[in-house]
Amino acid sequence: MNRQGSNAPPVSSHQTCSIGQVRQIVRHHLQALWRRPSEACVLPPLMIWGPPGVGKSAVIYQVCAEEGIEFVDVRLAQREPVDIRGLPVPRDDGVHWLVSAEWPRGGRGIIFFDELTASDRSLQVAAYEFILDRRLGDLYRVPDGWYLCAAGNRTADRAVALTMSSALSNRFCHLDVEVELEDWVAWATARGVHPQVIGFIRFQPHLLFAMEGDLQQGWPSPRSWERVGLELEQAEQDGLDEILLRAIVQGLVGPAATTEFFAYRAAATELPMVEAMLKGNAPLEIPERPDQRYALCAAAAHYASRDTALLPGLLELTLSLTSDFAALCVMDYLHGGGEHQVAERARTLFALPTFEDWRRRHGPTFRARFVSVGDTPPTDPSR
Repeated sequence: MNRQGSNAPPVSSHQTCSIGQVRQIVRHHLQALWRRPSEACVLPPLMIWGPPGVGKSAVIYQVCAEEGIEFVDVRLAQREPVDIRGLPVPRDDGVHWLVSAEWPRGGRGIIFFDELTASDRSLQVAAYEFILDRRLGDLYRVPDGWYLCAAGNRTADRAVALTMSSALSNRFCHLDVEVELEDWVAWATARGVHPQVIGFIRFQPHLLFAMEGDLQQGWPSPRSWERVGLELEQAEQDGLDEILLRAIVQGLVGPAATTEFFAYRAAATELPMVEAMLKGNAPLEIPERPDQRYALCAAAAHYASRDTALLPGLLELTLSLTSDFAALCVMDYLHGGGEHQVAERARTLFALPTFEDWRRRHGPTFRARFVSVGDTPPTDPSR
């Protein structure tokens, strides 16, 4: 698997996972837990390792939202041991313990211990029994429908990270997370992240994640680029001055990435109205510059994802592109509704009369792009 971002901190020789693969493993363990709830103590909880801003906590929350289950977020570094173990209360017959009301009493969900490696040893000790045995003595037992996960930074990530005891470490199934371009683009497209951000990251993939420069201020990460996309949307709605927008973006991703992004943004704004081209209300114009082609493809996939009436225009547009850009554009459209809609979108797209021409011209490249990122095309357009 290709690692995106040459400036990422070194990791161990362990196999790494993308955020998408973490999502699949979490779902796999949830299904295993729900099939055999009596074996909840045997199924290992997950410990997700990775640098800040790559989406470690977000992926757990998203899985819970997609599965329709509950989510309990425990920021361990911000807690006290009594928050985990309970509060001792003296009574006439001795000391009784009051267990936190946040711990679930039934149903299904995930209890997520975030920032585990940023917590001191006393907090880790307090979490031992909960994570190791899914219980707090005789006071509380984790319901069988609940899965346990944790996340933290490695010492190489230049973030707050303390060592984990061997006893606690041995209980987890450990996953090292990497930043993976195609995985992030698929997620960002499905989330509706601003197409200028997606197109820019396609054009400059090394800036998706770059821990360099002054890390006390903004620097590029998947999390900060999502926030850039939100700021662009707000700026367009409010008519924010470009100078002010640039200051905001710099505060999120730093000066170097901001300079690159606004150069790309200037080129992207020179494009003709992409939505009008897809509607047939403007002539098709294919730019020669690579940055503008990335911008064109990102915008076309964005608009078609939100209006299926624009699909014929999307195919017509991509018939005028080289196969690499055409495959990229259609792939981003397919991912625009999330992974659960890829097959449905593919059936709609491949049923269009003009798709046969598209298949002959771009099918092999389209299939190769899917396979290169470890995915299976929803159908085989190369035949």
